[in-house]
Amino acid sequence: MERNPMTDFARLSGRELAPYIQHTLIAVGTTRDQAIAHAKETAEHGFDAAMVAGSWVPLTVDVLRGTGIKVASALDFPTVGVMTSAGKAAEAAELVRLGADEIDMGVQVGWLKSGDFDGFREDIAGVVRAAGVPIKVMLELPLLTDEEKAVAVELACEAGATYLKNASSGQVEVANPESIRYLVERAPEGVLVKASGGIKSRAQIVALLAAGAAKVGTSAGVQVVTDTADASTESY
Repeated sequence: MERNPMTDFARLSGRELAPYIQHTLIAVGTTRDQAIAHAKETAEHGFDAAMVAGSWVPLTVDVLRGTGIKVASALDFPTVGVMTSAGKAAEAAELVRLGADEIDMGVQVGWLKSGDFDGFREDIAGVVRAAGVPIKVMLELPLLTDEEKAVAVELACEAGATYLKNASSGQVEVANPESIRYLVERAPEGVLVKASGGIKSRAQIVALLAAGAAKVGTSAGVQVVTDTADASTESY
């Protein structure tokens, strides 16, 4: 009998679901105590990574040292496409020097829409070269036409992206199975998909994983794995 991915993921316990989740804290005004608590939560629940702003990478690395939990960060985010390519590459190198294991990056949507495909590709490739760690590319699918979506996927993969992401946050798109399947179907072998944006419930995560996402990013991870998720919870 053919296996049903939805059923398989739905059967996972909270602890079994946690390794698919990158636990996110990118809120304005995050304090030191909140950053420490976030890192400890990430280890306690066995999440795949603690996703934090670059300013909190060193502290998060210290808290998670020896746990085997990854530290991830983001650049050109939350306002996407405002940094220079040189600035992105320099920031990527600095994040890795501070201990980041993975980086999520914003892309130059305006360049893509202007037909500057070489610039769009090189913007990503520069970060890939400078970082030397897995790079997840936020493609902002809802902002693109069908033709632009296809080109964005192709260029990101040519540039060396490790992961394709549907969006940077819930302000752009609430992650959905359709967008994830779109990316999974077009990603070449070795390129994975991360779901991001407005993920607030276990049911959402199960559906996204069943659609082919390798990871999901959410700030509601603790609530999800402890079955205390609230639809009003802010998530990224």
